[in-house]
Amino acid sequence: MSLYAFSGAIELGLAYGLMALGVYLTFRVLDFPDLTVDGSLTLGAAVSAVCVTKGLNPFLSLLPAMAAGFAAGTVTGFLTTKLKILHLLASILTMTALYSVNIRVMGGRPNIALVGMPTVFDPIRSLDVSPFLASNILFVILVSAVILALVWLIRTEYGQALLATGANPKMITSLGVNTNFTVITGVGISNSLVALSGALIAQNQGIADVGMGVGTIVAGLASIVIGETILGGRRIAVVILSVVMGSVVYRLAIAAALSFKPWGIAFQPSDLKLLTAALVVAALVLPRFRDSLRRKGGKAARDA
Repeated sequence: MSLYAFSGAIELGLAYGLMALGVYLTFRVLDFPDLTVDGSLTLGAAVSAVCVTKGLNPFLSLLPAMAAGFAAGTVTGFLTTKLKILHLLASILTMTALYSVNIRVMGGRPNIALVGMPTVFDPIRSLDVSPFLASNILFVILVSAVILALVWLIRTEYGQALLATGANPKMITSLGVNTNFTVITGVGISNSLVALSGALIAQNQGIADVGMGVGTIVAGLASIVIGETILGGRRIAVVILSVVMGSVVYRLAIAAALSFKPWGIAFQPSDLKLLTAALVVAALVLPRFRDSLRRKGGKAARDA
C-alpha cells in the first residue's frame, strides 16, 4: 500500500468514523436497526453544499446540516413510536423519501460541485500544511470532540435513559421514563452525527452527490463490529473509541485489499461491496472462533 493510499484510508476512516458513531447510538445503545443513515448522510452533504454555495461560512453550514439530519431521524422515530410502524420499515420509508428530498435540496440536480469554494479545511491548509495532513488534523479534532460529547451524554440522566430504553424498555417505562421521547431524540441525534459526517466528506471531496450515502449502514456496522473485535471492553469511553478505530481499520483493510494482487489478480473498485461483506462476515465470525479456542484450551488445561 502506498503512502498516498494509507493517508487517504486514515482520512476516510476518521470522516466516516463520525457516521459510525451515529450508527452505534441506534444499533448498540437503542437496539434500533436504522437504515435512515443511507439518506441522512447525503442530506447533510447536500444541505452543507447548498449553504456554502450561497455564501454561508463553511463551519456554520455544518449546523443546518446536523439539524436536517436530526429532523430526518425524528421522522423515523415518529413513524415507529407514534404510528407503530416496524422500526426497520420506518427507516426504509424515510430513507426512500430522502432520495427525493436530497435532489430537491440540491435544486433538482443529482450533485453539487464545491471546487473552488471555501471549506472548513482552508484555515489549516493556509498554515502550509499538506492537504491530506490538514484534513486528518481537522478530522482528529472533530472526532475527539464528538467522542468526548458522547461520553458526557451517555453519563447524563438522559444518556442512562437511552441505554435503559435499548436494554429493557418495559422496565424503564415502569420507572416513568417516556421511551417514545428517548427513541425519537436518540435516532435524531444519531442521524445528526451521520449528516455531520456527510457534510465534512462533501467539503473534503469537493462534491455532494445523491448516491454518496449508498451502503452507509453496512460500513457503519462493519466499523462497530471490527472495533469491538479489536478493543472490546465495557467502559463507555473505550467502546465509543473502538467504533472510530474500527472505522479506520475498516478503511485500511479496504485500501490494502484493493492494492493486493494475489496470483496477479487485482481487485477493482467495483469489488468494494464484496470486500465489505467479506470483512463484516470475518469480523462477526472471528470472535466466536476465538472464544471457542479459549474454551477448548481451558477444558484441556483442566483435564490435564
